[in-house]
Amino acid sequence: MRSRQVFLTAATLALIVVAGCSEPVSAQGTQAPDIRTPPAVEDTTPALETFDVSPFESPEGVKLDVPYVPTPYPVVNAMLEMGQVDKADYHMDLGSGDGRIAVEAGKRGARAFGVDINPVRVAEAEKNARDAGVSDRVTFARQDLFQTPIKDATVLTMYLLPEVNLKLRPRILDELKPGTRVVSHAFTMGDWVPDETREVEGAQLMLWIVPAKVAGTWTLAGAGGGALQLHQTYQQITGSLGGKPIREPLLQGDRIQFVADTPQGPRLFAGRVAGNAVTPAEPIRPAAGVTAASAWRLTRAG
Repeated sequence: MRSRQVFLTAATLALIVVAGCSEPVSAQGTQAPDIRTPPAVEDTTPALETFDVSPFESPEGVKLDVPYVPTPYPVVNAMLEMGQVDKADYHMDLGSGDGRIAVEAGKRGARAFGVDINPVRVAEAEKNARDAGVSDRVTFARQDLFQTPIKDATVLTMYLLPEVNLKLRPRILDELKPGTRVVSHAFTMGDWVPDETREVEGAQLMLWIVPAKVAGTWTLAGAGGGALQLHQTYQQITGSLGGKPIREPLLQGDRIQFVADTPQGPRLFAGRVAGNAVTPAEPIRPAAGVTAASAWRLTRAG
């Protein structure tokens, strides 16, 4: 998190319940309750209005981009479920606070890495990882999340603020591999529509799957051939093959599919994107009554 002040409207403040970021302080100056284990009964995380969040500064004097409010464990687990975190993943938590999200990812077998600007929170997170027996695969660092390399993550979690999300969005789209799952607690990423939303105990969670970059002119070899023109806004695509509009287009990570008219009739093209090439793959979802195209390949100019 960066050392800067952020001023919020009352409407924005009403939404904040920030997950692993900086330091919670009540209006009376007392620390908010620390939730270290999943609550067995009613969640006791204090309401936002009990926190003084302007300016964002921890009791240790660390300037923060966002205030710290622990994420309830049911929400933590739902975020990891949405991200489908397992032992094959490298999970990153931006603004990791006491480390609970990264530690829970480690319990699922993933390698995890959390960053926070507050050294007190980093030390607490490291202790929590040791206590949970996952410190061999879960690590933390004190550093600015805007300067943190993210390209190796397969799952990214964050509970920040709208303006912070928007500042991170170009890096998420450009640096993360297609198919990387991004889960945000409470806050959107502007006009990038999430692939999935879920509400858990009053918390709004959103999942985005980083899309491959497919805009441009492609040449279809096989299946009748022709020029495919694709237009893209995030994971939304439109286009035409041989001048005729494609139908039912879908883009999910590095997987693409659409229905197009060919000399043999309507055909389903489902493939996997690898740079400037698309080769056949299993469809994202079936296209009722449409035969799958066979022996084809797409190549993009340039």
